Amino acid sequence: MGLSEREQRVLEELERGLYAEDAKFAQRVSSGGNLAAKLVAGVLLAVIGLSVLVFAVIIQIMFIGLIAFVLMLGGLVLATSGGSANQGGGAKNKAANAPGPDKPKKSPGSFFEDRWDKRSGS
Repeated sequence: MGLSEREQRVLEELERGLYAEDAKFAQRVSSGGNLAAKLVAGVLLAVIGLSVLVFAVIIQIMFIGLIAFVLMLGGLVLATSGGSANQGGGAKNKAANAPGPDKPKKSPGSFFEDRWDKRSGS
């Protein structure tokens, strides 16, 4: 069932408004299909590498096993790369989350120390 002309106009107006408000979101949405293709290609490459590795173990040739391991590693890197960190604003987001002059950097165990202090009433 297709959309009526009015619904299509409303949808186009909403899309234009969204793209005008948030350009970064528009860029992510427009390149969204590419991420799925990278994921599929990476998983496929990793599975092929695993198959070659099993074959190399069966025929006991170490050099082919090494090539298979590199194939698997490349497939996993390809499948896991290309997320939102590679879209450009990664440095800006990291800078926003970094502790500033008024926020001292906490140690990894400080979460548990804070909980203990709250529990003991200190």
